[in-house]
Amino acid sequence: MKKMSFRQIFKDLDKPLLILSIILFIAGLLNIVSSSSRAAVVNYGVSIYYYFFKQLIFLGLGTILGLVIIKIDTKYYKVLVPFLFFIVILLNIWALTGEELSGSKNWIDLKIMKLQPSELSKPIIIALLAILFEKYYRPLRTISDPKTRYKSIGIIVLAAMIIPCLIILQKDFGTLLITLFIIGMLLLASPILKSDKLKVVLLLIGVCSAAALIMYSVQGYILNEERISRFTTFLDPCGNYENGGYQVCNSYIAINNGGVFGVGPAKSKQKYSYIPEPHTDSAFAIIAEEYGFLSCFILICYALILWRILEISAKAATLRGRYLCLGIASYIFIHIFVNLGGLFGIIPLTGVPLPFISYGGSFALSLIAALSIVQRVNIETKNKQIKIK
Repeated sequence: MKKMSFRQIFKDLDKPLLILSIILFIAGLLNIVSSSSRAAVVNYGVSIYYYFFKQLIFLGLGTILGLVIIKIDTKYYKVLVPFLFFIVILLNIWALTGEELSGSKNWIDLKIMKLQPSELSKPIIIALLAILFEKYYRPLRTISDPKTRYKSIGIIVLAAMIIPCLIILQKDFGTLLITLFIIGMLLLASPILKSDKLKVVLLLIGVCSAAALIMYSVQGYILNEERISRFTTFLDPCGNYENGGYQVCNSYIAINNGGVFGVGPAKSKQKYSYIPEPHTDSAFAIIAEEYGFLSCFILICYALILWRILEISAKAATLRGRYLCLGIASYIFIHIFVNLGGLFGIIPLTGVPLPFISYGGSFALSLIAALSIVQRVNIETKNKQIKIK
């Protein structure tokens, strides 16, 4: 394959996706300065720019990682991705040996920074399933050889469920939900025959049920009281303010305060102790309070980004490229839906970051890596290096 210079690579990038991503990352940085200022100074005694600079460092590291990813041809993923998958398995096991934070053991403290291995695992799971779908495409579609077909399905399902099983042990149910959704979307869109997909779904339901029973038998419960309260209060958070509804209720107040025109940049009132850690899960509520109806611009950008990724997926020159983009679109969509759905009271609140906007180093790295993979697929499609099998 002919080596490409960065000038050639930049020429073949999807410019709308690149520009929209940069705009949203900048909007996220500006929001982090505003929403985290009180928590930084009062709660932790650091500069109001503390979280801004931490996020900026991760975005810088992510940019370097993204440039590396964009240079690597996806045909090498069949060697590279299994190695990375093994690494994230070890990292997720390592996280289980750490201290429990907010009811979960899902962090690794490296002293200079904290990493969440389950978050870093998401783009790697997507890449692994994409190369497996391509590798086993013919066996999965062969009706006359059920033995080989079921063996291929078994390998795919086993590989897909390793990380979710570790996340269950970490007790991080928000990340588990998102990871299972990504896997489920990829399996539904996979080359697996329709009749076999139903069997896979039933199998996964059985496995999840068995895991829940084992968890209940070991610790006497599946969800702790805090998580149960999120299910019992999300329909009427303000009526259950003292019993777990305060975060969503205060988010409602923030959005209502914003009205049409907003209270003005950096003038949010709800960030002052009313909404806990407003620069993370409830970042959009602060934006809505400060900018009012203009916050809908972010939703429009999300829609355009998802549209561009799905367009690139539809035009991909390889099967793996098609599934890589589809998985990444699912990844971004489910994060948006779970975060905003919890904030608006559509679903129970779950502590997951909002793409581009929320503070979170591990998520920023994963998101930039995922977007870089999409850009690499676009580059390969434009150069038509490999045809679909």
